[in-house]
Amino acid sequence: MIDLMRRALTQLGVLSGHPLAFLIVFAYSAAWVWFEPETFDWHGIATIVVWIMTLFIQRAENRDTQSIQAKLDELLHAHSLASNAMTRIDEEQPEDIEQHRKDARKDD
Repeated sequence: MIDLMRRALTQLGVLSGHPLAFLIVFAYSAAWVWFEPETFDWHGIATIVVWIMTLFIQRAENRDTQSIQAKLDELLHAHSLASNAMTRIDEEQPEDIEQHRKDARKDD
């Protein structure tokens, strides 16, 4: 159950950076204005702006993370002593990656 929740949260983070997330927020906003225009005041506008900014931040964060991972993968492939298995560690859950880092530091 915990593993399922961890995977779902990771997937939700990935999906929140997808362009479709912006479409969902805009569709929600349009529906709000269409069905409840009297409640769409400055609080509603602020709410939508916060959601959109959160999506922008998440998208930028995903882009930065993916670019760093691609660069690190390239370095791992280029270095003859590096383990190519490390190029797939980004597919693991954050808790598993942190455990791997702790285990690797034990030898330091």
